[in-house]
Amino acid sequence: MTSTRVLFIGGTGIISAAASALAIERGVEVTLLNRGSSRRAPHPGAEVLTADIADAEAVHAVLGSREFDVVADMVAFTPEQVQRDIDRFEGRTGQYVFISSASAYQKPVSRLPITESTPLRNPFWQYSRDKIACEDLLVEAYRSRAFPATIIRPSHTYDKWSLPFFGGWTVVDRMRRGAEVVVHGDGTSLWTLTHADDFARGFVGLLGNPLALGDAFQITSDFVYTWNEIFAIMGAAAGATPRIRYVTSAAIEAAAPHTAGEHLGDRAHSVIFDNTKIRALVPDFAPVIPFHTAAREMLDHHDAHPELQVTDPAFEALFDRLVASAS
Repeated sequence: MTSTRVLFIGGTGIISAAASALAIERGVEVTLLNRGSSRRAPHPGAEVLTADIADAEAVHAVLGSREFDVVADMVAFTPEQVQRDIDRFEGRTGQYVFISSASAYQKPVSRLPITESTPLRNPFWQYSRDKIACEDLLVEAYRSRAFPATIIRPSHTYDKWSLPFFGGWTVVDRMRRGAEVVVHGDGTSLWTLTHADDFARGFVGLLGNPLALGDAFQITSDFVYTWNEIFAIMGAAAGATPRIRYVTSAAIEAAAPHTAGEHLGDRAHSVIFDNTKIRALVPDFAPVIPFHTAAREMLDHHDAHPELQVTDPAFEALFDRLVASAS
């Protein structure tokens, strides 16, 4: 019996690094196609091909006419990029997996918990609208000619490399210095945080699964926190007590127009997800990593790697302005 052959386009990001590692652990034959520029080293058990997916000639040079049981694109964000994949891999793979986003679900949220049948509509964030357009393209391709697409909708997925809030390490640095940190709204909206290792169990269970073709699945944790709790947990892990300044999401986006939609189209809304559908196909999917445990791992990792402790002067200035305007 031959092993499943999977091509990850990407393979070294938060989601894809954990998924490719678990796939290799389970005996999947994993090939990574990326530019080779990630700060994370690829898994030693993976075949690594170096090319920019946007460079058709370079991709052809490393892939040729190879076929895969599964192609998973972790870095497609627009319909044009998905159409490129359809043109390249149709007839050459038994399953094409697209990473969409739970931010595509309707905003404002009309009811909880969110399921895969919740309508897709986000008037606030272009990123989400692009993901919806990608999904529409794949649904049409499946319906018209059985293109073997599977759509995955992760919510906020993290690992030890990634900090869970707007501003990244600048926020931790402010906590430790005793400077005020900005929290949107009043900090009581609910947010689901999913560790990448938990996500990977659901994701890998869908690879090569014929019951997943033509369908969409959300893969999220069952751990839900208020933003006040998230900041308190991170503060405790950092050895600090956060001094919080509440600012409306609208004020944050007005002060930082380059982030338009990230709050009003995502973080500002309470999100709780029903994972019944993924569990039906992947019975061993069971999130087990709570954020308070992961937060300590996250801070330990950053403290052990000073090169990751990068503060952003633009965020520092933004937070100072927001704190001053809310005083």
